[in-house]
Amino acid sequence: MYYRPPITVAFALCLCAMACVGLVNAQPAPGPVSETPPGTAIVAPTDPGIPSGSPPEETAPALSGEEAPPSVVTPPIATSAPAVQANEVAAAAPPEAKVAETPAEALKRTRSNVAIIQALDKVTAESIRFEAEVGKPVRYKSLIFTVKACENAAPDEAYDDSIVYLTIDSQPRSAPGKSAQPARQAFRGWMYASSPGLNPLEHPVYDAWVITCKAVVPDPGASPKGGTPKA
Repeated sequence: MYYRPPITVAFALCLCAMACVGLVNAQPAPGPVSETPPGTAIVAPTDPGIPSGSPPEETAPALSGEEAPPSVVTPPIATSAPAVQANEVAAAAPPEAKVAETPAEALKRTRSNVAIIQALDKVTAESIRFEAEVGKPVRYKSLIFTVKACENAAPDEAYDDSIVYLTIDSQPRSAPGKSAQPARQAFRGWMYASSPGLNPLEHPVYDAWVITCKAVVPDPGASPKGGTPKA
């Protein structure tokens, strides 16, 4: 009677045998063996279009940092325009005659022959308004007013104003039996009724300014000499 191994052991041996056969088949097949003996130079295949024995073409090295030369451009052929005939050009119209515009003449100021003046005594606060005819001196206390011109603003001016050019002399009255003192000029220039402070009289005792101008028809029987305003 012989020994019979168990079935499980036989089955494991079969699996091992099959695995060994599979490893052998999985190895890659060896490549073709080169027949070139060692030490022999290998020549690369040549282009069939190039004859054998000709030297290889040399390729020019690329220049770094340089641009390619500009291409030559052929300029276009110059053509001349056809000449214009005289009968093809229309005659230009003559320029229109311009009439120079005459500027409007500025309106003149109206002149009057009488100026109305307001005077003030700063010490006594006495105030008086009087009329002074052009060219005739008028005395108020120690002041003598002489109007040289009296004008009213023209209609085209911005402000309706009265402008008087006059002189004011300071001359105290002379005492009886004494000679008169020489006059001293206290003011000379233009006074404006709308702006009394523009060119005022500078006097320590008196003040005066223009009110307006008016035209008065002279009286044939009036005295040509200057007068004295009544306080």
